Amino acid sequence: MNTATYNALRVAQKTEETEDVLSIEIPLEIRLNGEEFSTTMCSPEDAEALVRGFFYTEDLWRGAVDGLTIRTYWDDERNVLCADANLEPQLLGDGYRGSRKLLSVTSCGICGSPNWNPRKGKQLQIEAQSSDPSFIPQLFKKMQEKQSDFKASGGSHAAAIFSKSGEFLSLGQDIGRHNATDKAVGLCLINKTLPSATYLLVSGRVSYEIVAKAFAAKTPILAAVSAPSSLAVDLAEELGICLLGFCRDQRYTIYSHPEHLNYDA
Repeated sequence: MNTATYNALRVAQKTEETEDVLSIEIPLEIRLNGEEFSTTMCSPEDAEALVRGFFYTEDLWRGAVDGLTIRTYWDDERNVLCADANLEPQLLGDGYRGSRKLLSVTSCGICGSPNWNPRKGKQLQIEAQSSDPSFIPQLFKKMQEKQSDFKASGGSHAAAIFSKSGEFLSLGQDIGRHNATDKAVGLCLINKTLPSATYLLVSGRVSYEIVAKAFAAKTPILAAVSAPSSLAVDLAEELGICLLGFCRDQRYTIYSHPEHLNYDA
């Protein structure tokens, strides 16, 4: 459960008592091989998927699903959700050396990182996808139908992953944009559907790090409800990702690699 009901006063033409549904935000303490690694603020559901997706998109782990074990539990004394992750040292990815071992927050994934290290690599190469203008809005409609937390509270983000044909693969919901993306990726890892991932949809704006996570997950088309940053567009262009913003109603703007959607550049 990612929402809870609170008593409040609603002030309009008159003041009245009401019950309001809010998104739950809790601290998640992540330990890696017995050592404190990171604490992030998040929504409580799908904590294992969040940790697994986070390790994968940050290049901390690239092994098989069963190569990483995660145990989650609630610490009543400290009022914190804990995730104990165990991974053999030889399976640690390159991202471990530059990782941040301190408090991170829901709104910004790169805050707290000791080094500025833009992702470099070969461009994602794919066959052109459908150019039907209604296809992307249909995917957002599917995502919105599954956003139970946002419908209840209006205070959470979502990320959804779809296959090339538009088949729904996963949905991550969290109070943080980056967490929602990591959860969606983590659920695909658990369900072994990540190789089929083509479209990554996010409910908010697109930052540099959301593009980096899309590249790590090898999802060549990234679409968002709101605007991308300039650095997000630059990185998407460099990495071969088709980046779409302002996906609302039947409209959207393509910022990079329009050829992925069979549009002329």
